[in-house]
Amino acid sequence: MTDSLDAAKADESAEPAEASAEFRSVDAQIALTLDAAVRPRPVRVAISEAQGLLCAEEVVAEHALPGFDQAAVDGYAVRSVDVRTAGDEPVQLPVVGEIPAGSRQPRRLQPGQAVRVDTGAPLPTLADAVVPTAYTDGHQAKVSVHRSVPSAGYVRRAGEDVQIGDVAVRKGDTIGSAQVGLLAAVGRAKVLVYPRPRVSIVSVGDELVDVDRTPSVGQVYDVNSYALAAAARDAGAEVSRVGIVSSDPKRLREIVEGRLLMSEIVVVAGGAGGMSGDEVHGALSELGRIDMTRVAMHPGSVQGFGRLGPDSVPTFLIPGNPMSALVVFEVLVRPLIRAARGTRNPHRRIVGARLLSPITSTKGRRGYLRGQLLRDEANGEYLVQPLGTSGAHLLASLAEANCLINVDEDLTEVAAGEQVKVTFLAQRA
Repeated sequence: MTDSLDAAKADESAEPAEASAEFRSVDAQIALTLDAAVRPRPVRVAISEAQGLLCAEEVVAEHALPGFDQAAVDGYAVRSVDVRTAGDEPVQLPVVGEIPAGSRQPRRLQPGQAVRVDTGAPLPTLADAVVPTAYTDGHQAKVSVHRSVPSAGYVRRAGEDVQIGDVAVRKGDTIGSAQVGLLAAVGRAKVLVYPRPRVSIVSVGDELVDVDRTPSVGQVYDVNSYALAAAARDAGAEVSRVGIVSSDPKRLREIVEGRLLMSEIVVVAGGAGGMSGDEVHGALSELGRIDMTRVAMHPGSVQGFGRLGPDSVPTFLIPGNPMSALVVFEVLVRPLIRAARGTRNPHRRIVGARLLSPITSTKGRRGYLRGQLLRDEANGEYLVQPLGTSGAHLLASLAEANCLINVDEDLTEVAAGEQVKVTFLAQRA
């Protein structure tokens, strides 16, 4: 259950080098966990709080957008027929008034007249076009029009953007800034959304201390609760970082049991591998079945997964080694969070890239190696530079990585220049 970055051993160090019948494939483990995805019940929130969430309803417009014919530019509202001859010889029209944006006073335009209008102002009756100020001499009493405009020129017609009965925002759409604006534009103050799944992060280990304390001999900083909480937020979850919990079975069971009542997903770091892992598994098995298994992946092969409590909450037991914990989270927990959010494709994008340096991997396991993805400006080809070594404890190199290099189970070596599959990670700003 140690979080040591300097002395931690690889979590697979005591395991056989090759996968056996005891190992489960990565794809099988992913399928098992995704099958447990439960989307939180929809809630109605103010549109100012809906950004980043998935819409849980078809938002049908009850108001047209725009709601009236309006000027698209500053200029003069006219009948297009009255300025059709404007060109070499200007057409002069008397200006009989002005309509500012927001005006609620109806105005009627007579043939052969013009009304000065601001952008967004309602058009007077009979006007079917707006002559931009740049097409005129700008006079306020009698305007000279130097260019003709067609009917509907520089006019936003009522319902041109959205008509009554149109679907403004569809169910399953991610609500971004444009969707928030559209909801406001059609008069919706609240919208039904799928909330972010609640994820609780527990870090187990009597040797752990929080970052605001100085560790004594035999103690290490709690890395996992902070790193995994950040990864869960990045995946779109509402995160509760429980922090350090003693490995005392009764205390651990009480903490996790409480989190099951307020979470869609629970992650226990330091709960897989060794004698301490057996203790964690035994304590939590009283809350439901947890399947401890070896997954054919490196790092992070020893892990557990089950559905605990009365609501069968998906619960992960993952290695205490921070590097291994983050890789297991990326491969298995993140897709579950994305699926619980309702994301159509919960997986990150995978591309092919040419390897710039040779790599090695563990036979029989799918390797997830840290890398820096580059782009060849000459031909647009993706290139990838491996970072660090294959050691499971090298967290610093993961901080420099923007991708994971995926190495198939049947490969132990890949030469420079060969093509590999690469999973994008979050890009640095």
